[in-house]
Amino acid sequence: MNADAIIGNLGEALHAFHFLRPPWLLAAPPLWALTLLLARRRAAQGNWSQVIDAPLLSALRLEAGVVRDPWSPWPWLALAWTLAVLALAGPSWRQDTSPAHRAGAAWMIVLDLSPSMATADVTPTRVTRARYAIDDLFGAAHDAKLGLIVFSDEPYVVSPLTDDANTLRSLLQPLTPELMPTPGDQLAPALAKASELLQRSGAKDSRVILVSDGIEDPASALGATQRLRAQGVKLEVIGVGTHGGAPLVGADGRFAHDAQGAAVLSRIDTEHLSRLADTGGGRYVDLETLPQLLDALQAGPAELGSAVEAQGVEVEYWQDAGVWLLPLLLLLAASFARRGWI
Repeated sequence: MNADAIIGNLGEALHAFHFLRPPWLLAAPPLWALTLLLARRRAAQGNWSQVIDAPLLSALRLEAGVVRDPWSPWPWLALAWTLAVLALAGPSWRQDTSPAHRAGAAWMIVLDLSPSMATADVTPTRVTRARYAIDDLFGAAHDAKLGLIVFSDEPYVVSPLTDDANTLRSLLQPLTPELMPTPGDQLAPALAKASELLQRSGAKDSRVILVSDGIEDPASALGATQRLRAQGVKLEVIGVGTHGGAPLVGADGRFAHDAQGAAVLSRIDTEHLSRLADTGGGRYVDLETLPQLLDALQAGPAELGSAVEAQGVEVEYWQDAGVWLLPLLLLLAASFARRGWI
């Protein structure tokens, strides 16, 4: 390597030089001041001329042949503390790359778009509040893959598993019961579709998150939930609606009535939704306790090794060169011990 190349590399290193943890540098001035204070205090303790008369002090002095140690520990102590501060500050001037890892989690969100989700017992409607809850799930996902399925009498895949939460948010906004081609409330086929998509992902932490006010096929849905659990997929349930309920809105936009002409009330089916969550190894929450579910999902699985390598993705990081100052610190400490300073 010629001189120009060496100078060029040195210039690049100096230009890139920085500290990874610069606040540690603030510790240097107090340590220097402490060293100076200790040195002055030791000097004052050794100045016997302040307490012994001069004629007597001359008689007590060491013989001329005794040579005092010319080395003072204080400059070396200041140097050691300076090296320690620099090492803690993390000097760096080189970058390296390492494979990126992502959490091995996949969440398939299943949204109920049956006619009852248009009920207005929660403001403004159940389906609107359900979309808000799903948006919160997107925000809590971080590195988890996300997918979205809606269902009425049949399931429809809005999006397979993806890393792009922003695209899912844009797809979420138009979803209403009026969008479905036929009415219904059959959960079992939607769970089967979610299971199919999750099995393809190979994720270590797979979950189905159901957002619903109740279903028409509790027995079939319970069987589908058991099959999910056998495959290692947990079912979390978010209930939307109130126990008091509100009049059910029909397909024509008017309140639905029974044979006697009374308004049909739609109430949340907490019993069956809770049973589904228990069977699926997850938890049931309503809109009030949704933050508890978000915290649990963000905590992720308890077992180690849940992160998987992201194929073809690398991240750059600055190498911490502070470790190379540790041998100098060890040599200084050995010298202090050798001379009896510590």
